[in-house]
Amino acid sequence: MSVTTQIVDDDPAVRDALQWLLQSRGVASETWDSAEGFLASAHRDLCGCLLLDVRMPEMSGIELFDRLRAMDCRLPVIFLTGHGDVPMAVQALKDGAFDFIEKPYDDNALVDKVLAAIEHDNKRCVRENSIRSLQRRLALLSQREHEVMQLILAGKLNKVIADELDIAMRTVEVHRSHIFEKMQVRSAVELSQALSVLGGRAND
Repeated sequence: MSVTTQIVDDDPAVRDALQWLLQSRGVASETWDSAEGFLASAHRDLCGCLLLDVRMPEMSGIELFDRLRAMDCRLPVIFLTGHGDVPMAVQALKDGAFDFIEKPYDDNALVDKVLAAIEHDNKRCVRENSIRSLQRRLALLSQREHEVMQLILAGKLNKVIADELDIAMRTVEVHRSHIFEKMQVRSAVELSQALSVLGGRAND
């Protein structure tokens, strides 16, 4: 997972200044001179932060923000705004932007907000990676293993599971062992804890 602050601004002097500022605080960044250029390489799994100018030729920062939301890219967006752009930035906050900073900005305050956005996004990315890993493990289970797992999660003993599914108790024990191995857990409690990230929906 590569965490980078993306800087989108049509002014090269602003891009260079922001990149230098972030570098001085140990924050990696990548610059783009247009919303279109960034959008061409954007994808929903980006992690980090996006510093986005509101006013740019052709596609504006607000338009780019809307396009990113439409493609389910959840990268936190911090808008850089002039005074006249504040109402637009406030509306963007209501629509899910992380924050906005009015020009001229305080260097330290800007970097602090970037770091806060990155920390926020790191938690999101870790959670989403955990969910994807869990879903891959669930996909390894057979239909019968899914059935046994649901009964395990319901707290039922092997003998009860065997009776309900009309199979031998030894078969249940084998299924239980395979389930724990595939799900990378050691007990029913760990299995339940692992699946809690899906809100208990083990078939998602």
